[in-house]
Amino acid sequence: MIRFSAPAAVRRERLVAERFCGVDYTSDASAAAPSQSPNGQNMIRDVPGKVRKCMGYRRIAQYPGRINGRHALMGKQGEVGLIHAGEALYPEQAGPGGSAGPLYTGMADERSKSWQLGGRLFILDGKALLVYDGETVRPAREAAYLPTVTIAKAPAGGGTDYEPLNLLQPGFCELFAGTEKDTRYCLTFSGLDQTPVKAEKLAASGAWQALAEGSDFTVDRAAGVVVFVAPPGLSPVTGEDNVRITASRTVAGYAGRVDGCRIGALFGVGGASDRLFVSGNPEYPGRDWYSGQHDPTYWPDTGYSQLGTGESAIVGYSIVGNLLAAHKDARERDRSVILRQGNLVDSQPAFPVTNTLQGPGALAPHSFAYLGAEPVFLTPLGVYAITPSDVNGERYSQNRSYFINGRLQNEPGLADAFAFVHQDLYWLCLNGHAYILDGLQSLGRAGGEPYSTRQYACFYRTNLPARCMWEQGGALCFGTPAGEVMAFYTDPAAQESYNDDGRPIHAVWETPDLSGRCFSLNKRFCSLAMRLSSAVATGVSVSGLQQGIWQRLRDETSRARYFCYSQLCYSKFTYSNDQTAKTLWMKLRLKKLDKVRFRFENAELNEPFGLMAYAVEFTEKGSFRG
Repeated sequence: MIRFSAPAAVRRERLVAERFCGVDYTSDASAAAPSQSPNGQNMIRDVPGKVRKCMGYRRIAQYPGRINGRHALMGKQGEVGLIHAGEALYPEQAGPGGSAGPLYTGMADERSKSWQLGGRLFILDGKALLVYDGETVRPAREAAYLPTVTIAKAPAGGGTDYEPLNLLQPGFCELFAGTEKDTRYCLTFSGLDQTPVKAEKLAASGAWQALAEGSDFTVDRAAGVVVFVAPPGLSPVTGEDNVRITASRTVAGYAGRVDGCRIGALFGVGGASDRLFVSGNPEYPGRDWYSGQHDPTYWPDTGYSQLGTGESAIVGYSIVGNLLAAHKDARERDRSVILRQGNLVDSQPAFPVTNTLQGPGALAPHSFAYLGAEPVFLTPLGVYAITPSDVNGERYSQNRSYFINGRLQNEPGLADAFAFVHQDLYWLCLNGHAYILDGLQSLGRAGGEPYSTRQYACFYRTNLPARCMWEQGGALCFGTPAGEVMAFYTDPAAQESYNDDGRPIHAVWETPDLSGRCFSLNKRFCSLAMRLSSAVATGVSVSGLQQGIWQRLRDETSRARYFCYSQLCYSKFTYSNDQTAKTLWMKLRLKKLDKVRFRFENAELNEPFGLMAYAVEFTEKGSFRG
């Protein structure tokens, strides 16, 4: 008797991905997580776990030189903006056709930084420290504070040290207690320059009376001695000095120590932001200087520190709690980060080193920013952060960019990168594109970075010629090497937000290799479903990678759209009024494969594109024999 048995039904499997956490350029496509893309571009976090096409930008101003920085002075009348373009500083234009002349010329054609202190704006470009008071811009040395170096001084010398010399200018003042006999008054410094010496005598009214050089006194500049024709006499006010002498002594290179700096940070005693610390002078790579309190026109000649070895440069600063962290370059092997605190010692400011941290040296001076509470910066090994240790509370450096390091570390010119944080996103711009770290999405440990407690989700933006970035009116703006100022669109629901100054944005989300339950089994992929964000005009092009060859599977141009009269476009017309997310399903005939990879693309002008989920159905039967 012949018996028949029905073959066992082949079970249909389903792979579903509903969370998307950026790109993974470091792992192989066969090892990347389903939530990450090994080759995505121009997609950004929509809400945590979902992605959409990056919004574009429009040109809002044009300047005659490359954009080196945007600076703003906040006052009672609001914000006054300045643009550093080429070698000049311009008032901010109201539109692309603006033609206002420069406020100042002769700047370095390099990136500049600025800080507001004491109601004035101080701008550093590596050539001169500039000060802007709301009306004029001039070198800080022209408005430099004149220090009083000695008080209560006898004509022959002595007295009490009061203030150090100012690096920015050669002038200094000394106060003497005059006598009825002495006519020779010895200054602290000899070798005076030819600047006129000013001598004054205190009157009984309390006012200072000016005396004339040549008739009331003479000056021995070589010896640093002022000789009065008649003794100034005793002070008319008991306990007050009655002779004030102002002279100048130029020390070559003093002003250049500060003017040649390129980086800085606000810091002070107890962690206050009341002094400007600067560094980056190539002649003094490991040294920094700090200004007077609330006054960056005063730079005490004693107010400097030599941090670490002289050959290793200070690359940038971070504020870590109430400490100032100075980041050294890779040549400082034993202590890449030097921490200082601000104290008062004998009523004078002091900034002693309190700790040093080990890790890779900093690389790009303009890559320092704060992502949430973490100071982050670029090193040759990727983006690092200073963070509290989970073990003993000590601070150390951790890598935060593992998922883009596979591509980022191979970029040329890393030292020229520029970074800015906007809405919890760290934009690292270089070579016409940007690597973006998402501060709202932490992905835990990565196998390739065992000493880092977590990694950020990362994204990649193309066609971004950003030389510098800033926030203005809630919008992210950037300046280009061609002198353009661009502003990103801010409305993700508007169709017009999805172009780069009139050019389409090519957005791609590519899946990792999908190998089913077992990589060695033969697979037949039956269907693919996608959930897209709906829009007035949107669509998706789907391709599949089969045995190393990409094939276009389907172009879906209408089913995720809805009708909106205010944004009506007849070429993209639809009758649907459903504005909810749309699920699109397509049948597949992909057979005898061990794996497959899918690519979702949208490269249409002024079309948003949001990917919320995808699902693949497949069967597995027999061993794959490719």
